[in-house]
Amino acid sequence: MTQSVVVQVGQCGNQVGCRFWDLALREHAAVNKKGIYDEALSSFFRNVDTRSGDNGPDIYKGKICSLKARALLIDMEEGVVNEILQGPLRDVFDSKQLITDVSGSGNNWAVGHKIYGCQYRENIVEKLRKTAEHCDCLQCFFIIHSMGGGTGSGLGTFVLNLLEEEFPEVYRFVTSVYPSGEDDVITSPYNSVLAMKELNEHADCVLPIENESLFEIVNKIHQMINSGKLGSTVKQNSLVTWSAGSAKTLPEKPFDAMNNIVANLLLNLTSSARFEGSLNMDLNEISMNLVPFPRLHYLVSSLTPLYTLADVNVPSRRLDQMFSDAFSRDHQLIQADPKHSLYLACALLVRGNVQVSDLRRNIERLKPSLHFVSWNQEGWKTGLCSVPPVGHSHSLLALANNTCVKPTFIELKDRFMKLYKKKAHLHHYLQIDGMEQSCFSEAIASLSDLIEEYNELDATKGGPRIDPSRLKIAV
Repeated sequence: MTQSVVVQVGQCGNQVGCRFWDLALREHAAVNKKGIYDEALSSFFRNVDTRSGDNGPDIYKGKICSLKARALLIDMEEGVVNEILQGPLRDVFDSKQLITDVSGSGNNWAVGHKIYGCQYRENIVEKLRKTAEHCDCLQCFFIIHSMGGGTGSGLGTFVLNLLEEEFPEVYRFVTSVYPSGEDDVITSPYNSVLAMKELNEHADCVLPIENESLFEIVNKIHQMINSGKLGSTVKQNSLVTWSAGSAKTLPEKPFDAMNNIVANLLLNLTSSARFEGSLNMDLNEISMNLVPFPRLHYLVSSLTPLYTLADVNVPSRRLDQMFSDAFSRDHQLIQADPKHSLYLACALLVRGNVQVSDLRRNIERLKPSLHFVSWNQEGWKTGLCSVPPVGHSHSLLALANNTCVKPTFIELKDRFMKLYKKKAHLHHYLQIDGMEQSCFSEAIASLSDLIEEYNELDATKGGPRIDPSRLKIAV
């Protein structure tokens, strides 16, 4: 078994991370009835003997003693991290896994990247190395952050660069929450475009998530529940309507439901790495099979059935319907239209009692309606994990490398240019040491190049299928 480390940066990153650890513990608790520390748990948790002080030895076999998350929590405002440490998850983290400050980054990428990056560099590297040393076979780093604020975008991408320097062989998966058009952070287009340049250059895979899509999914779930169409009984301890074991005493925060959706994406993505299955998919296989060009590593994710997120008591939907849903816009975590765009590759990660024949049948059924690039017509990667989500029979996560992400990037570029043409708020960035105007022009050039690469691929859509010419061998 391999291990992965989660690095959660900024307010959004830590709130999503909090939901991920909560749901992961519940998932393992549902399967692991005997309380034995097994390989599945070891992928994201250490088993520590706390009786011999805080930094007790790891226990590799036998009973669960004290589980510690393989995680690093970073935020330049300590509020969210303090909340986590006072909540039900407090025992899963110790002080050696935290890096906090009090003043925040003021929604300024340069403060997070240039000031805090330099200030905390050694501390971050040391804590990352310590976390890595506790792994037998470190396979992947997951960074969770948002693009619009200062710490998530600035320090988040600084950590990404550090990971490439310190652990060049370890895969870097980034879950990035993109701001909506009505975002209340006026500088979010600057922060997002400056962060995009770093993601283009240093990430292996990026899962872009849009706040608007999450909001629509949460609304859809509540409508489904309230309309009674899916049965009006909502289970206790619902994954969306229930928050971290504290619903009785604390009102639910509006972002909890949205963060749960992102946490569920990560749970499904890592399920094959954590549990047995008839067709296990390694995390490195996702990058290997879905990213044919190094910069085009942005994957559109969709989850189905949606009501697994709400824990509504319903008969499980027909399997074939689940596959159809995965390719509909309603189930995506980004507002895009992959069906009318070009697929470079697609992965289907199925959980539960599903047969390989079901997978193949549905791929053959859906294939004619999807446009794949001419040189990768068979660009499907599939994974089957036998352990379903808690309380459900099966679920599906689809990851598509598709040119439909282009409109999101074009819109981001437009919002950036509106500010940049007027030089609005630029002085806040340029007064930071090491930050020059060339940083902005390089960032927008990097984004424009990315959009152009997608344009070139889109231009081949609908053309005749041309097989690459074979090498002629001189005799």
